[in-house]
Amino acid sequence: MIVKRLRPVISLVALIWAVEVVNFFLGHSLVSWGILPRSVGGLAGIPLAPMLHGGIWHTISNTVPLLILGSLTLARGQAKFLETTVNIVLLSGVLVWLFARGSYHVGASGLVFGLFGAILARAVMERSLSSMIIGIITVMLYGGLIWGILPLRNHVSFESHLFGLIAGIFVVWLEAKLNRSKPAS
Repeated sequence: MIVKRLRPVISLVALIWAVEVVNFFLGHSLVSWGILPRSVGGLAGIPLAPMLHGGIWHTISNTVPLLILGSLTLARGQAKFLETTVNIVLLSGVLVWLFARGSYHVGASGLVFGLFGAILARAVMERSLSSMIIGIITVMLYGGLIWGILPLRNHVSFESHLFGLIAGIFVVWLEAKLNRSKPAS
């Protein structure tokens, strides 16, 4: 029953690992399909970058938080998880393409930071017991994640982290704004 409920996030992580296996045998040459800011070819990386990683350790470091934060996001239902995930990937990818340093940006960490931001934004905006409990759990598990938005290491795309966080917060803010503007049925 739990596996069925978590199927979307488990499937996403399985896809990331399948791509990593192929990428490994290709000498990680698929990284060139990541986001290369302000280049026409880099546009393809917007939806592809979360599936691509620079190595096994990079993939491992995104797997556990993606499983946990994805599972917490799934508490709102599969449709909301898919909508939130797609919107974070696209918005953070566009922001990276527009504003990041001129090198390839790959990995699911933008999505991880986006889910983190979305969960916290929901807790603040909704103030429901369930969203606040999920928000508290998220901060307890991943509050230190916030350091990832700082440009501390050259080989880490802090831009993906920062824009993922911004995208997650914005997606929830926009969703709340649109829901408030709907007429009552």
